[in-house]
Amino acid sequence: MIAIDKMTDDQFERHALDVLKREFGPDGLARFLRLHRSGKGDSSLDRDEWQKNLTVDEVVESVHQRRA
Repeated sequence: MIAIDKMTDDQFERHALDVLKREFGPDGLARFLRLHRSGKGDSSLDRDEWQKNLTVDEVVESVHQRRA
């Protein structure tokens, strides 16, 4: 296993979910996700606010960078 401080955010999230599933079982994991993944506020408005000055090319470039 990779040391936690060397993991990417995706690797860390996968590991954390595996630990929760092992400790709480599938039902406990589902409950945790239901409680902690439903944020407060309006994500559409938040996204619009931080993206309002981005061009389509900048958004596409950002997607390409994340995939690399």
